[in-house]
Formats: sequence, C-alpha cells, structure tokens
Amino acid sequence: MPPSPRSPRKKKSRNWLATLLKAGLVIALAGVLALAVAVAVRMQSLQSFDEMKKSPNGQSVEIRAEDGTVLASFGPSYGEWLPYAEIPATMKNAMIAVEDRRFWMHPGIDPIGIVRAFVVNMTRGNRAQGASTITQQLARNLYLTASKDYTRKLEEVVLALAIERTYSKEAILELYLNRVYFGGGAYGVDAAARKFYGHSARRLSLEEAAIIAGLVKAPSRFSPSADAEAARRRAATVIEVMVDAGSINETEAAAADPQLVRFAPQARAAGVRYFTDWVLAELDTLTDETQEPLLVETTLDAAGQRWAEAAIRTEAPKGAQGALVALARDGGVKAMVGGTDYVRSNYNRALTARRQPGSAFKFFVYAAALESGVTPDDAMEDKPVTIGNWSPKNDNGQFVGPVTVRQAFARSINTVAVQLAEQVGFDVVAETARRFGITTPISRQPAMALGASEVTLFEMTNAYATVANGGLERAPYAITRIRTGTGRVLYERGEGETRQVVAPVVAAQMTQLMQAAVEEGTARAAQIGRPLAGKTGTTSSNKDGWFIGFSSGITTGVWMGRDDARPVRGLAGGRAPARAFAQYMARAVGGTPPEPLNTEVATEEGLILEPDAESYGITIDEAPPAGEPPPMDEAPRLDENWLDKTLNEPAQPR
Repeated sequence: MPPSPRSPRKKKSRNWLATLLKAGLVIALAGVLALAVAVAVRMQSLQSFDEMKKSPNGQSVEIRAEDGTVLASFGPSYGEWLPYAEIPATMKNAMIAVEDRRFWMHPGIDPIGIVRAFVVNMTRGNRAQGASTITQQLARNLYLTASKDYTRKLEEVVLALAIERTYSKEAILELYLNRVYFGGGAYGVDAAARKFYGHSARRLSLEEAAIIAGLVKAPSRFSPSADAEAARRRAATVIEVMVDAGSINETEAAAADPQLVRFAPQARAAGVRYFTDWVLAELDTLTDETQEPLLVETTLDAAGQRWAEAAIRTEAPKGAQGALVALARDGGVKAMVGGTDYVRSNYNRALTARRQPGSAFKFFVYAAALESGVTPDDAMEDKPVTIGNWSPKNDNGQFVGPVTVRQAFARSINTVAVQLAEQVGFDVVAETARRFGITTPISRQPAMALGASEVTLFEMTNAYATVANGGLERAPYAITRIRTGTGRVLYERGEGETRQVVAPVVAAQMTQLMQAAVEEGTARAAQIGRPLAGKTGTTSSNKDGWFIGFSSGITTGVWMGRDDARPVRGLAGGRAPARAFAQYMARAVGGTPPEPLNTEVATEEGLILEPDAESYGITIDEAPPAGEPPPMDEAPRLDENWLDKTLNEPAQPR
C-alpha cells in the first residue's frame, strides 16, 4: 500500500518535537548542574553551627521627647538557647505541623508544597498560599533581606539546599526554634515563653506551644499581648492541624483547651505608645537604615503627654474610649492619646477611628459661609426648615427666632447651620472640608451640615489649627531628627511646607465665632482663664462627644465615645470632652504669657474691628469671669447637635 501523502509532514513534526524535548532536557540538565555548583559553592561559605547560634544584636530604636526624655526603646530580646533535646516535643511537633509538614522528608525545598501553592494561587488569583519550608525560612532569617523579588527567592532556594547538606535536620530545627521571631520583640521559643507565660520554654504545655507556633505567620495579629482571644483561637486551629498531621491524637487534642492558658501580666505600657507606634511607622518613609541603632527625636512634650493621658482617663465616661491630639502652631504634635488603655487595645482612635463629628463639622459650614460674604453680625432666623423630606431640629425642639450668625454658631443652632449650608451649597461645604484637609468620604446630602459624615480626630484638629494660624496650614509632624548610634544624622526636618487654606480675614471671623462658643455658648466648660476659641460636637443618641479648640499657640482636639458606637449616657461635647480639654490645656499652656486671639478684621478703610462682649448678645455684667464657667444648666440648651431619626432617610437637596 503506498504511503500516505501526509507521512513526510508527520515525520517532520515528530523530528521537531524530539529536537525540542532534547533541547529541554539539555537545558534542564544544565540548570540542575548550575544549581548543584551554586549549592556546593554556598556550602563553603556557610557559618559553623556555633557561629549561627550567636544571637544577633538586631536594630534598636530609641524614641525621645523634645526635651530628650526617652519615651520608648525597641529592640530584639533573646531567651536561653535550648539544645534540640531540651525543646519540648510538643513545641517541635506544633511548629512542623503548621509550618512544614514534610520537614523530615524534603531536601530543603518542598516540590509538593510548591505545586500545591501554585495551583491554589492560580485558582484564587492572588498570593493566597506560600511554600517556604522551615529550612528556607531559616536561610532567609540568617542571610537574606525581606525582599520578595525572584533573585532573592532563588538565593533562598540555594541556601536552603546548602544548609540541608551541611547540617542535620535536628540541628536545623534547633537553629530555627531558637532564632525565629514570635512578636513583641521576642526571638526564639524561650524568649517567647518567658514573655507570654513567665517561664522557660522547657515547661511548655501543648496549648502554650500551639499559641507560640501560631505566631510565626502573623506575630502582631495573634500576639497574646495585643489580642489574647485571637491568640487562643489561632492555637485551636494549630491543634486541629496537629491532629491532621498525626502529631497528636484526638484524645490529646480534646484534652487541650487554649482557654485555660494564663498569660503573664505585661508591663502596662503608657499611653505614649500610641504616639511611638505612629513614629515607628513614619520611620520607614524617612530613612532606609535597617542595621545601625537609631535615635529618633520628636516634638512630643513628655510632661504634657502625661497630663493628656490623665485628662482622658479622668473624664472619659465609664465604658467609653477617649482620644486627644495637641498640635503646636508649627504643626508639631505635642501630645497624642489614642485610647484609655494601650495594653487592652492598641487601636489608635486619634489617628485611625472614623466617627461622626456632630456640630464640630459646622466649622466647615460657617467657614464656607464667611468666604461667600456672610459676616458674624448678619441676621439669621432660627425657624423650622424642611429640605425634601428632612426637617432638622434643635436639641430642645424649640426655635428662638432672629439671631446673628455669631449667636447661632455659639449656641450651635442646627436650623441656621442647615440654612447656611443650603445657601452656599452643600457641594461647596464639602469642598471646603476637603481644602481643610479632611480626606474621609463626605456626604453631599443636607444632613452633612450637622456632621453626618465620618472624620478622624487628627484631621479635624489640624483643620482647627489652620484657623488658629490665620488660615495657614502647617502639616502635622512628629519627627525632628534621626541619628545613628554613632551620631550620623540620617534625617533632619526643615522648615516644612505651608498652604494658605482661607484668607486671614475668614480665619479671624471664624475665631470670633469660636470665641463666642466658649464665652457664652455650648463650650463654656472648656474655659481655662485665658483667651480661648473652640467648638463642641455631639452626635445623635450621645454616641460621640467632641471638643476642639485653641489657645496660646496650641490646638487640641478631644473625642469620646464607645468603639461599638453605642450611646453613652450623658455624653456631650460641652461636658466630658470639654472638661478633658480644659484639664489638659490649663497645664499645657500654664506658665506661658496669655496670648490674645487673632479676631481682628481689617476693613477696606484700613480700620481694625474687634467685637466686644455685647456683640455676642450678652452684656459685660453677664460675661462669666475668666476661668469660672457658669453652671451648665444656665447655658442656652438650643443644641448640642441633635441629628434626628430622619438622618438616615434619603434627603433631597434643592
């Protein structure tokens, strides 16, 4: 039978495929040979076991206040080096189960794990799973950086193979368990055991070992000192994995209860840790030095920080949290309190928490109105207002009729704020807040005039500080200089950028309004016996209380409320937050000469106009004595920002 006309083409195709396979085989053999040579070379450069046992110094960081006081020191801690035989079997088994189940079988890298991770990551479309063995992790910790590029990964593979051919599996596991990082500055199982349980790692129970093993993947998130319950939940998962890996049986797992583990009491960190945590995060943007010890000089007033912490602890209602930020006129952070107890919660409410500001947001409404040509003495009317299907109300449900803009701000009258916002435009108010540095989402609906959008205390305080500086914004900062242990200067702050946010005349008029709020409005409890301007804020159902104000070159913001946003009985901006503000500010500016507020407004004729007490709607005789606010029940109760239940209903702007 004659051959098929396609046979030569098929033969040619087979020849091409054979050539391709041969080329692939040659390339693969060359790659294996190159890898073998690289491993052999690397084996020659490995340190001895005794050299690798030596604990590295690590990088230490010391953070100081503006007067040189040491605020906090950070650096690694190492416990006793435990030989392989003295490390409890439960600790070794737990670590192998969660980090490298085929540790005793693979040559340093785990081909099965690599394939599994590749499939999982391709399926999920992200880096959901890694495949690093214990040996690879040890190689990375001993010799490599945290870089995640392919060159570093290849170096890690070569090192892992070299380590496996130089040391026994027992030696590798001993090195790993004595050198791996477990969070809280603890390196090695003994340091971790002493830090979290107060005893040597030789005495670790199954539950305690499971907690430590669970820390390697996320030392901060699962650290017992940060979140004990998260650590216990993670330990329960580790115990399940140990059963699946055959390290323990079901009976042993059932007898293990992470809830019974008792953690050693941690040194009660001062509230300054909220500030120093922020400083540590800022270091990464200012220097790339990772080896030499660092000395970081900051703007913090050490004594003022203690006063701020005391003020928040004293005044925060039971069950509520509190936060405080104080800024100098150049933007330097003088005090920062992120909560009432750093050990229980290191969540920084001064920087991160987003909460509704209530009437404190009217600051932007009135700033936009003044820019549009409204003046503090213009007449408004406190009357029923309806926009779409929304009708804002005052705190007592009453209306007082004609008032000046100054009086409306001082008494925090909701209906006037909404009228002004509608008059200038809700979009304009939102853009004004943006210009003042508010970066959180801002609603453009009418209720935004009463503080319906969430903001952070840090940004709100900076906005008020801009008015205190005559409309000039100076970006907040904390670090003034960074030096190494040898004195080499790595960073030194210069003059800093400035930005004119509003005209000085608008800033002066806003200061007039805020001074009126302190003198005869909702903020009288904040008085400290010297010129002061500020504004209160309270959200619906008393969920949040705010006071932000400035005097004698310092602007301070205070927030109080519950983390779960539940109502706090009796909480109002003019009460606990205003008192905490006064308690801190009275000491922070005490001993310095009182400074007049910048309330002077230049007219076209060149005259300087400054309002007197009668402009606020009170007589001189009625003005409260400096530093002696009248009882709160004598203050007009026209509003501490009542956001009624219709706030969540869709509003229709005109």
